[in-house]
Amino acid sequence: MIQAGVIYLAAALAEIAGCFSFWGWLRLGKPVWWIGPGVVSLAIFAWLLTLVDTAQAGRAYAAYGGVYIVTALFWLWWAEGVRPDRWDILGAAICLVGAATMLFAPNRT
Repeated sequence: MIQAGVIYLAAALAEIAGCFSFWGWLRLGKPVWWIGPGVVSLAIFAWLLTLVDTAQAGRAYAAYGGVYIVTALFWLWWAEGVRPDRWDILGAAICLVGAATMLFAPNRT
């Protein structure tokens, strides 16, 4: 399960960086070449999710969602300089509990 957590964290960083490159180009006036690294980052994100040890893609994506939300709030704080408020943190904690519930559930077929 620790391996899945590391994969999810790496995937979240890749997805956020990839999406932020498009955000930078379209919303912040960055040059069009910003989308090149973004496309590569999004491809890495998709590949990383295939490394999670589960037979069902939907379950892997659902559990990943909680990790993504927490990582996005760290990005908000670190990259955008906006500190998450208590409601952001509460919402992220609820999502992380849901993700952990799916990750640590007994083996299913």
